[in-house]
Amino acid sequence: MKVSTDPKKINELLERGTDTVYPTKKALKEKLESGERIRLYLGVDPTGEDLHIGHSVVLRKLKQFQELGHEVILLIGDFTGLIGDPTGKDKTRKQLTRKQVLDNAKHFQTQASKILDFTGKNPVEIKYNSQWLAKLTFKEVVELASHFTVQQMLERDMFQERLKNNKPIHLHEFLYPLMQGYDSVAMDVDLEVGGSDQMFNMMAGRELMKDYKKKDKFVLTVPLLVDSKNVKIGKTEGNVIAINAEPNDLFGKIMTLGDDVIISTFELCTDASEEEIKKIEKDLKAGKNPRDYKAKLAFEMVLQYNENNLEAAKNAEAEFSKVFKDKGKPKNIPELPVEKSEYPPMDLLVDLELLKSKSEAKRVIEQGGFKLNDKKISDWKQPLKLQDGDMLQVGKRKFVRIKL
Repeated sequence: MKVSTDPKKINELLERGTDTVYPTKKALKEKLESGERIRLYLGVDPTGEDLHIGHSVVLRKLKQFQELGHEVILLIGDFTGLIGDPTGKDKTRKQLTRKQVLDNAKHFQTQASKILDFTGKNPVEIKYNSQWLAKLTFKEVVELASHFTVQQMLERDMFQERLKNNKPIHLHEFLYPLMQGYDSVAMDVDLEVGGSDQMFNMMAGRELMKDYKKKDKFVLTVPLLVDSKNVKIGKTEGNVIAINAEPNDLFGKIMTLGDDVIISTFELCTDASEEEIKKIEKDLKAGKNPRDYKAKLAFEMVLQYNENNLEAAKNAEAEFSKVFKDKGKPKNIPELPVEKSEYPPMDLLVDLELLKSKSEAKRVIEQGGFKLNDKKISDWKQPLKLQDGDMLQVGKRKFVRIKL
């Protein structure tokens, strides 16, 4: 595969949407300009079933490498997902079962294909880290652990916070960066790409590559998509916007983003030019309505995740305007069948797949986000009496009609 050394593309790759490069940005630039094809990867743990716009930042960075002709691997952490990444957590993650992890990972490739190319002349390769991590013997794990000290692990901010607050740190959490680090060794990569919050884990891989392969692995981090309070846009924080969301839903969710993330989302999640972004920033500072630019952002992102389907983007824009601006209801409300006329509210929402879990359904009901025929339902214990044609509304965007 011939590699492109186009200086303009290399500069854009290293500047826009890139946070830090180890050992240096200059060294990676020289490597890319040499014309040598490098092998790089991004690891994603399937702790949830959706890839979201936070993931899209690093997926777009992978795409840039792919378009230059480099060998790109999307690694599904089906083994590390069982351990649980402690990064940024003030308490131990609840461990997932093997079945939960595999169920979550089921559609990752389909979702990632909205950004990456898994076919063609230079397809992205999918790998699963259980292929090598599940085969490590206890002796090999002990040997792996000997490359790190307890002091190194305890240097991590979240562990320091837990010690300060007298919260437990479980031994298996120390194993996570070891396992992620070993991924680099097993695949013999030249570069690892990830969010800036993954720096510790990726640097563990850099150390192991030096020890095992005598190789200086590059590490490239991308900025996290955060608001002005430094709260990450993602599944853990409950503000997830899935890249495989339906166009209407995606448009509506982008419109709920804070005004403070308009510029960073344009920069990290779209192909808008630097000149265009600077103009938007200038207009916002001059007092122009941020809603207009958020609508432009939503339109661009619906286009991007729907194969540049202009009709889908226009319809989503029109639907949003009808439901929110004009306080109307969607033009086409889907009908969903139910088999009984009396239904506990939480069961109904989960069975119709309007929400993912009963705990989420309970929370939405208690917060006033569920209506039956425009009447707010606030008692999650009281069964609902349903009739054919009843309309359910969840939040501001989801409407369905009951078909008995």
